[in-house]
Amino acid sequence: MKTSADTDLPALSPELRDAVRGIGRLVRGAGGRALLVGGAVRDLLSGAKSVKDVDIEVFGVAPDALRGIISAKYESDPCGESFGVLKIKHLPVDVSMPRRETKRGSGHKGFLVESDPSLSVKEAAARRDFTINAIYLDPLEGTVENPWNGVEDLEAGVLRHVTDRFREDPLRVLRGMQFIARFGLRPAPETVAVCRTMDIEGLAPERLFEEWSKLVLKGVKIGDGLRFLRDTGWVRHFPELQALIGCEQNREWHPEGDVWNHTCLCMDSFARERTGDRDEDLIVGLAVLCHDFGKPAVSSADPADGRIRSPGHDVAGLEPTLSFLRRLTNEEAVLRAVPPLVCCHMQPYSIWKSRASDSAVRRLAARVGRIDRLLRVCRADDTGRYAAGDAPGRQCAELEWLAAAAERLRIADSAPKPILMGRHLVEAGFKPSPEFKKILDAAYEAQLDGKFDSLPGALRWFAKNIAPGAPQGPGRGRETKK
Repeated sequence: MKTSADTDLPALSPELRDAVRGIGRLVRGAGGRALLVGGAVRDLLSGAKSVKDVDIEVFGVAPDALRGIISAKYESDPCGESFGVLKIKHLPVDVSMPRRETKRGSGHKGFLVESDPSLSVKEAAARRDFTINAIYLDPLEGTVENPWNGVEDLEAGVLRHVTDRFREDPLRVLRGMQFIARFGLRPAPETVAVCRTMDIEGLAPERLFEEWSKLVLKGVKIGDGLRFLRDTGWVRHFPELQALIGCEQNREWHPEGDVWNHTCLCMDSFARERTGDRDEDLIVGLAVLCHDFGKPAVSSADPADGRIRSPGHDVAGLEPTLSFLRRLTNEEAVLRAVPPLVCCHMQPYSIWKSRASDSAVRRLAARVGRIDRLLRVCRADDTGRYAAGDAPGRQCAELEWLAAAAERLRIADSAPKPILMGRHLVEAGFKPSPEFKKILDAAYEAQLDGKFDSLPGALRWFAKNIAPGAPQGPGRGRETKK
């Protein structure tokens, strides 16, 4: 199989393209073959506009000889050599040799790895996860090696494991989850069946979080990825999500069905509105994923009319959200920012309904950190009651009102910053003391209530309400007279 697009490698940057071909020529000069493999080939054959990193597998060259060949022109990082991988410095290129892997322990890293450049392409590809990642491309000739029919599966949109060795690495189930979401694939029934026989084997949280992050940051049909998690039985490892399955809702408000289906649709809605900012999208996406974690604990049918109600589910979602996130990451920004968004995702509707004051909007901003994040969560929640395209251009009056108020108060993308600071008290002649925190907390509350919006106003408020009872300090009398 050969196409002009393969030969031209149009999705690679000129620098990356030159490196790939340069390595290919060096290896060919030593009597071997250097083939692109994995995600880069998958993306090139799928017509991706940009491929940012590549894996090259070298056949027919001994490990020591390969190091010498590569080092003649490229500087490599030794960090991957124990696994038979040369990482080219200053370029997103990994060069490896075909290798045999023997399962010796549990988890993602429990393998004995032995390089073997004499392996055939089909033998080397047998250790890979999915057929769509087991396709090879010769960057010099443009020919494709397709030993496990990955090209056909790619064209048909099927995610299929390569061999029964797939079950040796449990992380591959979560890779399948995010691949399905990213590339619009449907899992082969035999792959689902194999995944159902696998266990999580104590995988490290950082590896789990890497796959969940790719789901959130790159998934197009995130709901399909979550359904793969359900169908393989792996949702059992995430009980906060599993509890959503079959948790009924008020059908009048939620025609889409149970909380699980609602969450899947919400994540699809979120994916359509990503901004491209990694940190912002990760925080908002995880908040959307977790936003109804509280419903299973509080939902019940109203005896009066039989309707399902979930009072306080936003606040009830705090503990399961923290439990879910802490098993995946210790990333402080995530642990700090996501839970308030979950706990407050119903607040925009209640403050709009009561036509609350600017003070309520400021206090909401202080709780969640950023109103714009909360609005994104709420929009996904609102449109998550519809299938894609069923609510085009839908406007939500409550959210539009809050967005306008946050813009007017200049707190859309940040919490109100305290105006009165400790240094201002010192400048006013007061000695630092344990009372400072109480004074500054009271000042911030007054600021949120709209008692002042500038430093002069803060100082006047302080002189009138706090100064007479504040701790004594040098110059206090003088400052009080002023």
